[in-house]
Amino acid sequence: MSIDRIVAAADRIAGHALRTPLLNAPLLDEAAGRRVFVKAECLQRTGSFKYRGARSALSALPRNARERGVLAFSSGNHAQGVACAAREMGIPAVIVMPSDAPALKIANTRAYGADVVLYDRATEDRDAIGTTLADERGLALVKPFDNEDVIAGQGTCGLEIAEQASGEGIGKADVLVPCGGGGLSSGIALALEARAPHLRVRPVEPDGFDDVARSLIAGAPQANARMAGSICDAIVTPAPGQLTFPILKRLCGPGVAVPDEDALRAVAAAFTRLRIVLEPGGAVALAAALFHREDDRDVIVVASGGNVDTTVFRDTLNRLGKTD
Repeated sequence: MSIDRIVAAADRIAGHALRTPLLNAPLLDEAAGRRVFVKAECLQRTGSFKYRGARSALSALPRNARERGVLAFSSGNHAQGVACAAREMGIPAVIVMPSDAPALKIANTRAYGADVVLYDRATEDRDAIGTTLADERGLALVKPFDNEDVIAGQGTCGLEIAEQASGEGIGKADVLVPCGGGGLSSGIALALEARAPHLRVRPVEPDGFDDVARSLIAGAPQANARMAGSICDAIVTPAPGQLTFPILKRLCGPGVAVPDEDALRAVAAAFTRLRIVLEPGGAVALAAALFHREDDRDVIVVASGGNVDTTVFRDTLNRLGKTD
């Protein structure tokens, strides 16, 4: 993995992936006690950063692989990204999704034309299911984070952050990134290493599912004891990726773990102060910035996804939202 590979991915997805804004609101700064800049990947196509990696990976496939089709496994955002990119490129897609994924994400994935296969997250191994289906049907497996072209695609977000931070005059700062398997965190870290080395990535995860934070402390991959139980479903993964962890270990600062309740508070804050919609997993980095401050320096937050269940969003605003 290198900056050249990320730049090549940026060229392939140009005109398809959106350049998302870096947002700032004085009232959010006041609440955080420092300047908080929000990279709004919730405004990306399909509602999350995952479209970048999906389009990058599918566009890098040889023609014969595209004709046979692709397979992905995901709790929803990678699923939608792959399904959307596949439809745009005329590629058949099969998506393996947990049965407890938000209904909106399952419905959207099917709406993009993908064949959705559901599994039990608590008792079944999605990797095994995906590998078996790929072998049986001759499909190209597009993993959600342990894929070099996916990581490169996610790294294009880092290229934008470097340019936008420079334009805002942001000096030394942490870039807080919601983290599951580490594709987004590692891709952004690689891009910033080359283009903005004064910016440091710090992965953010839900309490109880902080395998990356624990892995960074241990210096070796650590697994989560369970795979269900957090409202931040989008970033619950078994362990850091084999490709992503060495990058995270080399380039990232300490991880941060936040409670589900803080993620929901951040969902409400994002809507009331920025008027953007986030899902809980996509809001954990903002939660870290608002409620787990360590210093007064500027911070950049990646708001990674906005595909929130309608009931969860409504209930969160009713309970935690404030009227300006």
